[in-house]
Amino acid sequence: MDGLSVCTERRVIHMLPEGPPVVGVTSLGKEIYLLRVKECVDAVEVYDVISYRKLRRLTVPYAHSFTDMTSCKRFLCLYICDPSDQCIHRLDIQGSHTKWPVNDTPYCLSVSACHSLIVTCRRVRKLKEFSPRGELLRDFTLPHDVVSPRHTIQLTSGQFIVCHGDRGHPIHRVCKVSKDGGRIIDSHGGQQGSDIGHCDGPSHLAVDDNEFVFVVDVNNRQVTLLSPALDYIRQVVSCDQVNWEPRRLCLDVQRRHLYVAENKLLDGEFTAGRVVVYSV
Repeated sequence: MDGLSVCTERRVIHMLPEGPPVVGVTSLGKEIYLLRVKECVDAVEVYDVISYRKLRRLTVPYAHSFTDMTSCKRFLCLYICDPSDQCIHRLDIQGSHTKWPVNDTPYCLSVSACHSLIVTCRRVRKLKEFSPRGELLRDFTLPHDVVSPRHTIQLTSGQFIVCHGDRGHPIHRVCKVSKDGGRIIDSHGGQQGSDIGHCDGPSHLAVDDNEFVFVVDVNNRQVTLLSPALDYIRQVVSCDQVNWEPRRLCLDVQRRHLYVAENKLLDGEFTAGRVVVYSV
């Protein structure tokens, strides 16, 4: 078989500079965007996708906190999650800024094939879909056993891939959920653990063009590859390749690059962060 999903090479190509903790990473065109914690004055760092040279920084006006970032190729913009203000910030590449309320606490973001924004609201177990201008298109509650959902990606079929599970919750899984959000179709994981077929803190997802799923498993300190039916295939990034705690990831299908954001945990606090670039 050919294609990104079955490639076995997974070497480190580059490490972007260490700095304050990283809470989001995405790519758009010929640039990589890295989101630092809110304490940074210019929270978004922009790097060239070929040379990895830092090009500029972007400011997110009126922001209070950040938990995730994604990008839209159609509208050439970034979306940034602000849980403290319960809002989404939109930054156009030209520099213009808008924001809109979520009316729940947003946690993670993704952009659908039809260019709408999918917002995962962890505390209330909801998905909310917004237009690129911030109009609420729909929202629904996930099944009762999807506890503490972290990140969601909508497939071209309209179904959703959701990862869930947190400290204190026994079930840690990646689930495929029906279009209306009411039914689990497939799942990977179950009881929290480190063995093959188990997860421990699945926190962020990426899906390739063939609907293979990349999962950041925080506490197992790895990135796992799942089939479209959510069967285990292999570790894409193993724990011996990760020095810090992986939290976010972004897949560049065209360049066959996986950007993994990892943060250094010291005495219960994140003290530093960086993005590691892998070939896949």
